[in-house]
Amino acid sequence: MHPIVSVKWLKDNLEAPELIVLNASIPKAGEVSETVLAERLIPHTRFFDIKIKFSDVLAPFPSTCPSEGQFTQEAQTLGINKDSVIVVYDDKGIYSSARAWWLFRVFGHHNVAVLDGGLPEWNKFKYKTGPYQSYKGQKGNFVGLKDNNLMKSFEDVSAETQDKSQIIIDARSEKRFNCLVDEPKAGLRRGTIPNSINLPFESLIDEYCLKSTNELKHIFNTLAKPSDALTFSCGSGITACVVALGATLADYNNISVYDGSWTEYGTLTE
Repeated sequence: MHPIVSVKWLKDNLEAPELIVLNASIPKAGEVSETVLAERLIPHTRFFDIKIKFSDVLAPFPSTCPSEGQFTQEAQTLGINKDSVIVVYDDKGIYSSARAWWLFRVFGHHNVAVLDGGLPEWNKFKYKTGPYQSYKGQKGNFVGLKDNNLMKSFEDVSAETQDKSQIIIDARSEKRFNCLVDEPKAGLRRGTIPNSINLPFESLIDEYCLKSTNELKHIFNTLAKPSDALTFSCGSGITACVVALGATLADYNNISVYDGSWTEYGTLTE
């Protein structure tokens, strides 16, 4: 699949038997995961719970990538098969849906796309919605196989700060990157990964949708060549995936995401 699909494409293909639609919205601080299921959703939605089901909740940092076994088990519980066509969306436009898209790629499933504009774009066209219903169907046969090259560790990124051939791109806001405001996570210091450059994820989006492919290519071409090796970071590994999505659409292939991002790096360094 192309990395993104339009709301019209999804509307036209919503009843396809192999299609699975996943809501990968994440709650605001202090809310529980079920909060994002309170509103009316795209029909046939299944909930991809990034914060609980598809994160290692025993890890010291939030939204840590799960193990192969956990990802496989939870994906099967959602009825996902090896040949499933997956579309993921979220309630903010393009935000946490990109994290779900990236996780599927990390675990070897590339037949997955992000819904461009997400639920807000779907609602703008007044397409059909309905209440959330938890999935009670058959288990799937999906089996994840992790590609460690796509998800970088603290040790990987620490080495990359000394390696000029690897470009680290930080998706946080300009003010956070330049240490002008506090980090939203309580107790986390301000700071920046050494030798990283800033590309706020919001700069890739117009209203709710990603900018055009030509605009994305222009943005990334000012920072790196398509053949360059890029590592994306942010606060906790969520919005770094938005920039990874933009880079993929701009024909950058040698890319990875720093799983712990600044939350981990800022905690483990002085």
